[in-house]
Amino acid sequence: MIQRSKDSFLGRVRASLDDLHPAERRLGRFLCDFPGELASYSAQELAELANVSKATVSRFVRRLGFDNYEQARRLAREESQTGSRFFLGRAGELPASQWLDADIAQGKDNLERTLRQIGEEAIDALARRLLAARKVWVVGFRSSHAFAGYLQWQLTQVVENIVAIPGGGETLGEHLASVGRDDCVVVFALRRRLASTATILEEIVRTGADTAYVTDEGAEPRDDLRWHFRCQTTSSGPLFSHVSVMALCHQIISRAIILAGAGGRARLQCIEGLNDRLNEL
Repeated sequence: MIQRSKDSFLGRVRASLDDLHPAERRLGRFLCDFPGELASYSAQELAELANVSKATVSRFVRRLGFDNYEQARRLAREESQTGSRFFLGRAGELPASQWLDADIAQGKDNLERTLRQIGEEAIDALARRLLAARKVWVVGFRSSHAFAGYLQWQLTQVVENIVAIPGGGETLGEHLASVGRDDCVVVFALRRRLASTATILEEIVRTGADTAYVTDEGAEPRDDLRWHFRCQTTSSGPLFSHVSVMALCHQIISRAIILAGAGGRARLQCIEGLNDRLNEL
């Protein structure tokens, strides 16, 4: 497990900058700006990108305490899996005229790979379970908090007893104490996940509730949960792409509304009638 300390790859680089020779320092500063380059390229390719010699790259990694370039690259690769935005940057970025096309192409690929892998059957099964549950709990922290709130807001149209947790000033334990085996829990855990995510899942599993786990492709598959939906978040830029996550939410919500049938339509009509009478919209 990579620790965020001076022993991490970036920590070693930053701690060594002042003691490096000029060419090595240039390489070190380059990697501080674009650490993903070492994880992605060979020593020769990195040398060309940083405008130094291959020998400089070799000396540099040895000064950092690595036996060779491959060992340094493995550590950088492992650290990149934590989800740090720093590792998404690339020195050879696209010209501005190609950004939009690259994002569109990447977004399409993420959508295709995510939804094809998950499949209609799994989405349909989750939608049915959400409608049948005594109560639906939607969990999300950090960047995942927004997706939890969105799913809860949209599903309220046909799922009467649903809540996004935890709310402001609340602890998760205050809610998990009420979760039972007749319930359904949807957990969003996209990079960068809380360090306590595994413990949280263990406690949810302990309740006996059916659980849907929504993550990025970097999360290890969880066979102990009823559903684990892994969304592709690859991006052509410095941030993760969440297009596929929103698409998955849309599919779940749409299927739930359709499967709710007459009862769902009656609730929707009631909501619309109240909105009109209250003049809220």
